[in-house]
Amino acid sequence: MKNEVGEISFERDLNPSQFQAVMHDEGPLLVIAGAGSGKTRTLVYRVARLVTEGIRPENILLLTFTRKAAATMLERASSLGGGACQRVQGGTFHGFCHRMLRRYAQLVDYPPGFTIMDQSDSQDLIHLLAKQMELIGRGKKFPSKAALCAIFSKAANSGSMIDEVIDLYYPHMSEHVQSIAALFDAYTKYKAVHGLMDYDDLLLKWLLVLRNHGHIREQMGQAFRYIMVDEYQDTNMAQAEIIRLMASLHTNVMAVGDDSQSIYSFRGANFKNILEFPRMFSGTRIIKLEKNYRTTQPNLDCTNAIIANARQKFTKRLTAHRQGGHPPLLFTAMDENEQAAFVAQTIRDYLEQGVEPFEIAVLFRAAFHSYQLETRLNNAGIPFVKRGGMRLVDAAHIKDLVCLLRLVINPMDRLSLNRVLLLMDRLGPKSADKVFGQMMKAQDPLEALTEFKGKAMWAREVRNLGELLVSLKDFSGQLPGLLDELISWYRPYLEDNYSDDHPRRMQELAQLKAMSANYPDAVEFLADLALDPPEKDALHKDAGRVVLSTMHSAKGLEWKVVFVIGLAEGRFPSPMADNRPEEIEEERRLFYVASTRAKDHLYFCYPAFINVQGAGLMPARPSRFLTEIPERLLARQKRRTKTQQVASERSVRAMPQKKARSRQGPAPSARPDGFFQPGDRVRHSIFGKGTVLAVPDRVRVKVLFDLAGEKTLRLDYTSLCLV
Repeated sequence: MKNEVGEISFERDLNPSQFQAVMHDEGPLLVIAGAGSGKTRTLVYRVARLVTEGIRPENILLLTFTRKAAATMLERASSLGGGACQRVQGGTFHGFCHRMLRRYAQLVDYPPGFTIMDQSDSQDLIHLLAKQMELIGRGKKFPSKAALCAIFSKAANSGSMIDEVIDLYYPHMSEHVQSIAALFDAYTKYKAVHGLMDYDDLLLKWLLVLRNHGHIREQMGQAFRYIMVDEYQDTNMAQAEIIRLMASLHTNVMAVGDDSQSIYSFRGANFKNILEFPRMFSGTRIIKLEKNYRTTQPNLDCTNAIIANARQKFTKRLTAHRQGGHPPLLFTAMDENEQAAFVAQTIRDYLEQGVEPFEIAVLFRAAFHSYQLETRLNNAGIPFVKRGGMRLVDAAHIKDLVCLLRLVINPMDRLSLNRVLLLMDRLGPKSADKVFGQMMKAQDPLEALTEFKGKAMWAREVRNLGELLVSLKDFSGQLPGLLDELISWYRPYLEDNYSDDHPRRMQELAQLKAMSANYPDAVEFLADLALDPPEKDALHKDAGRVVLSTMHSAKGLEWKVVFVIGLAEGRFPSPMADNRPEEIEEERRLFYVASTRAKDHLYFCYPAFINVQGAGLMPARPSRFLTEIPERLLARQKRRTKTQQVASERSVRAMPQKKARSRQGPAPSARPDGFFQPGDRVRHSIFGKGTVLAVPDRVRVKVLFDLAGEKTLRLDYTSLCLV
């Protein structure tokens, strides 16, 4: 076997297990890549090897779960194997299926110009249909559009009937099962009639093409002689079947993943896919990557112990490439308030030692678990960013512009038309139905829009919309120019509806326009917005901020210092997983993922008392996963004495305030004594802003909140800060 290709020395650059995976030739290969074991390096080197050994790059397909991941891998492969590596076919599952369906959509009775709906579009359509079917309205109780969307997605991904999904996951909605099933049928038919596909459809329709058309399967097998799939543990049933059918001609599939990091069942991921890969592809070779390059052995001894009790797994034991290290520290706090104080003070200590803020992360199971910590960090002047915020395309003004662009491409996109029409003053849902009805009857829908007749004040605005769409029907300029025209039409509505912050929103529209310059046409641009949307704060650098993140959002990332907080029963595992063995197992894997993010220092924090809704402060046991770690693998962090705690509080409050900024807004000011006074303006994480009315003692404060009214709060169990 050839060890070197060109100037690349594979045997020198790779460890023995990576080398075996990279040099694998024909047949199915499953690479079980432990956390921090260099799976990306292995994929990159294999792409480079195949290309430099003469495989046409166009015959290689690299599927990942983000477009950025695919682009990064191909850039790295190009630095090794030359520019030809950039011609490797790469991208996300949904992006690939979208490209294929643009070519073969007619085989599933869809037009090539179908529209992709993102999740909010799907929810809006579900709401629209539920209203038409009179399932919602005054005095009627029916599941929310978000819950219905989740039910429909589970049914689509699992191939189950609606009643089966409700019985298993949503038994409290069983009284509505017939209505929900009828709504699902209406939703499915509506999408087919109007040329709409949601995320799940992109996978399922392409799977349908592969199942029903043998010649397409053969074409795919010839076109993509080598298929590589990253993060295989995150695939759902449809994705696994798509890979099987596309590789049926040759079975040259390299699947890379870690069963211990399968944590996305709520998105439809099927943990069993990676376990059953050898059964799906007979003769599979299995290679394990167990050398960890991220952290030290004391941390790994602990994380190995966390996953050792998993019921189903590929057994592996990670060993550290790095030397030295310290065992993870366990801190038992009296309550969540003391937990927050400890984490804030320890972060401050690291910052004073020269650790950069972005090298520190605090991880938790649910977003609300960090509320007290956020207040502490704000009071300490420690800037932070909280992961998992609103995506740019979810902002109302961005959605408005996107819907306008969709109408340029497809004027009969009723969902987009409905949203745009409702921008107009005094034009409601019934009037929007009337406008669409006239368009449906006309031979030329756009002409009908320009000639819309009506005495209402908004009729002229409807005609203006029609004239705009007609004028852009044959627009010959570049996409940014087209968006300029749409923004000009939309600007008066933006200024009317968002009078308080329309300049900021205009800047974000300009950001969207700038992004569009990288696309050849509106169809590709809209597809990417739906399939791989940018984050709303994507342009803001996090270099000067500590990271607060849910455990799910932390997957794939790493920091020098990691705190895992809220490790108490009732907080972690999620109470929703109780009495569901498979979900408890996924919670264990989630703990493993969180614990493997640390490069140097790892902290576990457990509050002995937690606030329970309706019961107040209650004693809590350590998380069951925490108790499974042998004591010899952990170091105990002593609680501070009362004197030390007071000194710590004072030092935290004395920190400089001028740099304190977070996504939650400017840091509050703080008095040296740390207490509130009547007349102070304050902010609560739930009740919002208010004014202090009285301070009966050092424990309680009475606040008149602007929206929530008068509340008496205990300062030791609430997140209250000055504004």
